[in-house]
Amino acid sequence: MKIVVTTESGQPVQEVTSNAQGAWEVPVPEPGPYKVTLDVSTLPQNMEIRGGNNVRTPTVYEGNPASVLYALQAKSADGAPPGDGGSSSAFWQRAAQLTFEGFNLGLIIALAALGLSLIYGTTGLTNFAHGELVTLGALLAYGFNSGVGLHLIPAAILAVIVAGGLGYSQDRFFWGQLRRRGTGIIATMIVSIGVALFLRYLFLIVFGGESDSFVQYNAQPGMELGPISASPKNLVAMAIELIVLVVVGIALLRTRTGKAARAVADNPALAASSGINVDRVIRIIWTMGGAIAGLAGIMLGLSQNLKFTMGQDLLLLIFAGVTLGGLGTAFGALVGSIIVGLFVQVSTLWIPPELKNVGALAVLIIVLLFRPQGILGRRERIG
Repeated sequence: MKIVVTTESGQPVQEVTSNAQGAWEVPVPEPGPYKVTLDVSTLPQNMEIRGGNNVRTPTVYEGNPASVLYALQAKSADGAPPGDGGSSSAFWQRAAQLTFEGFNLGLIIALAALGLSLIYGTTGLTNFAHGELVTLGALLAYGFNSGVGLHLIPAAILAVIVAGGLGYSQDRFFWGQLRRRGTGIIATMIVSIGVALFLRYLFLIVFGGESDSFVQYNAQPGMELGPISASPKNLVAMAIELIVLVVVGIALLRTRTGKAARAVADNPALAASSGINVDRVIRIIWTMGGAIAGLAGIMLGLSQNLKFTMGQDLLLLIFAGVTLGGLGTAFGALVGSIIVGLFVQVSTLWIPPELKNVGALAVLIIVLLFRPQGILGRRERIG
């Protein structure tokens, strides 16, 4: 296959041919945006590009190679044009596969969104650094797995515990101090953006700009389950995600701490006057939120390569899921996240994969216009 690389303005950089495995590499003169075009006439006769888009526009950063991928699929027997899904059976098979992948993505988003929603509900903080908590969990597990040499399972358990402890420490030594000083909601939100930038580039210094993967479970053959192909690690990960979400939901409904957390979310002053230790409840929520976000990062790391921006890339989808379900409601975060995950993946049946996250932004806009409180949120009087 022939690949042509040019600058954003159209100046030629290099033209290369991929090897037998489809891999290729082009050194670029400087960081910046580039245009990569795959010559479709050089594809094997029975193959086509999924979605029909043969142009990619990656941005290359210094010291950080950019990956450009083309998803290929077999041409349909009826000669249908690329991107229409081929025959009816091929279309529905692909739709089933994307629905499964969307449900998997939705559960990962739900784990991360649950912690964000609980923290907002109890403190009023819109935490833009929550994506970095997701990255932190994945990188901690990677450090214990690759650096220390632990198997991924004990490394993941240890990473979740450490992430929960760091979540507690954040509120104990930072956010709690700001709260006691009476720092406003807008100010704390801006502070969270600064915390996110600080942590992101700290991860870049420690982890580096290149992507990597866990030592175990990084390459597994797929299992055919009817029209769906799934690797065993994804099935196990989805089971773990469902169990964690159900356990957290039951804890919020049935335990004393869960009931206290819901009371603090409804009215902190009234909860305090009723004898509830509000600061203690908030720190428990921060601990749980950090641990769940860390677990979400580990699950995301099983589905894709690890990189220092993985939480940042997921943050828009997290906010879309929380907003759709209802900001501050734990069960709303679950429902909204699954809808967003399904929408993002299934939308690639009709739009290029590069644009699939635009749907999350569309969800945010539509919900804020017509139902600002979300699916399970409740209306509030302003003024």
